[in-house]
Amino acid sequence: MARAPLALTLVNLSLRPGFGSRHTPDRVFDRLLAKAGQADGDEEFAEDFRFLLHHWSRAENLTPLGWRSAKDHVSRHLTTRARIRRLIAEHPEIEQEPIDRPVFVVGLPRTATTLTHNVLSLSADHRCPLLWELLTPHLELPPRHRRKAIAAARRMENGSNRLVPRFRDIHSLIAEGPEECTFALPHALMPLSQARIPAYQAWHLQRDFLPDYRYLKQVFQVLQYGRPRRRWILKSPMHLEHLDVLRTVFPDATLVWTHRDPVTAVASLCSLVETGMGISVNSVDLHAIGATWLELMSRSMTRGLEARSAISPDTLVDVPYSWLGTAPHIGAPKLYEAIGAHWTGYEASRLAGVVARPADTRPHTYDLTRYGLTRTDVETAFADYNALRADVDGP
Repeated sequence: MARAPLALTLVNLSLRPGFGSRHTPDRVFDRLLAKAGQADGDEEFAEDFRFLLHHWSRAENLTPLGWRSAKDHVSRHLTTRARIRRLIAEHPEIEQEPIDRPVFVVGLPRTATTLTHNVLSLSADHRCPLLWELLTPHLELPPRHRRKAIAAARRMENGSNRLVPRFRDIHSLIAEGPEECTFALPHALMPLSQARIPAYQAWHLQRDFLPDYRYLKQVFQVLQYGRPRRRWILKSPMHLEHLDVLRTVFPDATLVWTHRDPVTAVASLCSLVETGMGISVNSVDLHAIGATWLELMSRSMTRGLEARSAISPDTLVDVPYSWLGTAPHIGAPKLYEAIGAHWTGYEASRLAGVVARPADTRPHTYDLTRYGLTRTDVETAFADYNALRADVDGP
């Protein structure tokens, strides 16, 4: 593993005095909850995050910054939940806001879900949640408070770039850019990309996600309330394992399912996890990353394929990687037509800006064998998906 950047080393040194609090996670959680506030009837939501923090504190090789990241993750979700509950109590009509015909971009990670999301964000008729909005969802804010919320997101963006510069080559965080709704979904797989947390992983696989998606809808209702209504364009690879629940909460949603060779997708994802996990732990087990994420992603695909059989073809758009990854000027208009949107000269004039690699970033390279996996391992795990992909890609 490459030597940690000096900035990362210095941050860990500065946080070491508070690192011992990981031995008393319940006490830490109680302080976070008291600061965030809790509404009556919300005890289960809070206790789920107590469980997460408790087991995150026991993660192998956790660094001081890793522990700080765990606390920040839990604190942000508790604070956001309290704000959403308070806003709805003050304005009950928020829950009547219709989230009409939203588009959800889904698919395995590293299959151009972000690119697809960004291309769909070009239309003035579409509404994509921005990173700063997902971190602090609120009603329309006065300019001063809006600038403060954006500044907080920029600190996250800049901190990521400074502490792990290579992460920007793989997935850029942009404070005022479209971002995936994983940041608002309470229990996505994000913690598992920062540390090995076996108890949380097992808990996650057995969880009923219906309450999480109902809450996710409330977040978008808050972001829509009092603002012009436009068609929501939402995205997360993590939705793939919950398509049945997603469609229960958003019954008129259109699903845009991106496709790519899973051998490439898994290798790229493992590289992303390795890079991100380098912030939180001081020794990354590469083979454990391979085994964990192959299991998680193959399970996600299995569940996605099971749910797919009940989805009307009229609300499902398959997007081969070649559409945007190879020929975006051809694929983008087809994508817009498939979801019933208008591709005009306005969108075409902005296309080059969203498909170009961000300035000062390097190509992302990766090797499946680095994570103890072979092509056969992945192709076996995704055999059913590859059969579908052959149909989607066509001759």
